[in-house]
Amino acid sequence: QLQLVESGGGLVQPGGSLRLSCAASGSTLDDYSIGWFRQAPGKEREGVSYISSADASTYYADSVKGRSLISRDNAKNTVYLQMNSLKPEDTAVYYCAAVGGTGTLHPGVYEYWGQGTQVTVSS
Repeated sequence: QLQLVESGGGLVQPGGSLRLSCAASGSTLDDYSIGWFRQAPGKEREGVSYISSADASTYYADSVKGRSLISRDNAKNTVYLQMNSLKPEDTAVYYCAAVGGTGTLHPGVYEYWGQGTQVTVSS
């Protein structure tokens, strides 16, 4: 059973950066496409980025495009989301999720989820 644990969230000032980590156990992460999602209070969970298992292709939501970079380190069984030029509207709980197929920004297809890490962007 694949288990995911996110880390790296915290309080950061606008314009700052964070690197979120998604560490996997119980299975090899490179067999899965990994997505990052976020959910702000009172809002639906939205897709932020994903990296596909087949060819490591990446995709970003318009809201973070140009400010974020998703990457995977198969040796460490970990996927990262580097977020730069953070804005207050980036404040949310960030989740990583895994699916044994093609990646997508739609959360409904993902099979495994982490518990989330809080990101707060505020001065």
